[in-house]
Amino acid sequence: MTDKKIVSLPELGKLAHGYREQGKKVVLCHGVFDLLHPGHMRHLQKAQELGDVLFVTVTTDEYVNKGPGRPVFTSQLRAESLAALACVGHVAINHAPTAVPVIHTVQPAIYVKGQDYKVVADDISGNISTEQEAVEAHGGRLCYTEEIQFSSSSIINDQFDVFSPATKEFLRRFKETHQAEEIIKALQSLQGLRVLVVGEAIVDEYCYVQPMGMVGKGVNVMACRYTSTEQFAGGSLAVANHLAGFVERIALLTGLGQQDPHEPFIRSKLAANIEPVFHYYESAPTLVKRRFVDENMNKLFELYFGDEEPMSDKVEEEICQWLAEHGAEYDLVIVPDYGNGLISPRIVEALSRHARYLAVNTQVNGGNRGYHVVTRYPRADFAAVNEPELRLAAHDRFGSLESLARRINGQIHSAFFAVTRGSEGALLWDSKMDRLHSIPALSTRVVDRVGAGDSFLAFASLALAGGLDPEISLFIGSVAAALDVQIVCNREPIEPLALYKYMTTLMK
Repeated sequence: MTDKKIVSLPELGKLAHGYREQGKKVVLCHGVFDLLHPGHMRHLQKAQELGDVLFVTVTTDEYVNKGPGRPVFTSQLRAESLAALACVGHVAINHAPTAVPVIHTVQPAIYVKGQDYKVVADDISGNISTEQEAVEAHGGRLCYTEEIQFSSSSIINDQFDVFSPATKEFLRRFKETHQAEEIIKALQSLQGLRVLVVGEAIVDEYCYVQPMGMVGKGVNVMACRYTSTEQFAGGSLAVANHLAGFVERIALLTGLGQQDPHEPFIRSKLAANIEPVFHYYESAPTLVKRRFVDENMNKLFELYFGDEEPMSDKVEEEICQWLAEHGAEYDLVIVPDYGNGLISPRIVEALSRHARYLAVNTQVNGGNRGYHVVTRYPRADFAAVNEPELRLAAHDRFGSLESLARRINGQIHSAFFAVTRGSEGALLWDSKMDRLHSIPALSTRVVDRVGAGDSFLAFASLALAGGLDPEISLFIGSVAAALDVQIVCNREPIEPLALYKYMTTLMK
């Protein structure tokens, strides 16, 4: 009986039509329903009483943006749990981010939400308004139940081992002095900041392969079967795209090759509110990093297509002149410096001189390992490096991170200095208050680490430049990084709704 209740969305539409033909009133509820609790039971029972038959749809796993470890149960298991309830007539899985397609398919007489959605202004997703419009377009109405409330996210955070003990303790202390709603409003207040991103444009290529074993006797070479290729807008392009949903105006200064520029692809991937300022290498291509990746997202091999020294004196002078004329127009200048030749010593000097608020990262990679360090900048208001990058800059393998951060921070005279540590979280040295802030990792699921440092730099920079509290800024940057490691390379940017939901879930 339970299995027969679960149908596809098109079948649900046909069933709804049949009930309407019989003069029966169809009621629809929609949600994640990750952990059924008494609040859900009463909500569904009350909804069923409003009509003749209750349909329930659940959000598929792909679109559950509720934080680490979510959903706990797959969409199929969640559908089976709902179908086991006597008050539920039929269940379907919705393969879309909102209930709007479901509403148009089912055309319910009544669409029912819980009382926590009653204040439309508090709905950070904005979905309630669009769902109400869809319901009313078919002659239906939106209703709210007034039943006992429980938070599935809070129960899961407290009772399931989603977080490590260190993360649980951090969140407990953090919630004593901060609220998700206040942090979200503070971040939204920064929309008017004018942001400039300066750094290499990188086209990331993933060639997906299936390892087949060694090629033959006595040859230590892995054979792979090619399956497909995917391209991503990486480097400074990704940093700009991350912030495009959070600020109204953003500019991107980068270098493209006159030979093999990839310009149509790059322009197609930039958000609409990004103003590109392209300078063209005269004899070098746009940088492409091609990685060979297996089905488990392991990187097997990487190829660079580019030039170690793409800059000519002419292009360097053009960029320095542009920065002299326009650099001070921006409230925040973010420099993800990948050390691939765009940002020369002269451009470093121009950035240091003309940026009102300068945030930098110097990334160590296969193309620059051993000589590309953050101390090449004479000043920065905020710098972010990972632990190996800090130790390289300090030439110290074993010293404490706090002492190294203080020393390198003193060399570049920054107000804030962050050290990201992957699964160990991050640190932020506040030189103004002579205080170290620390935060554990906020993600329990890692799909791909590529780009996580860029997202941390982008959002921590925005928060600090906007005058937000350092501890909150570290939290915002860490949440962005936690979201980013769940995204393949730079397939999509960090969106406001996903960031706000993740924050809200963490703090329940």
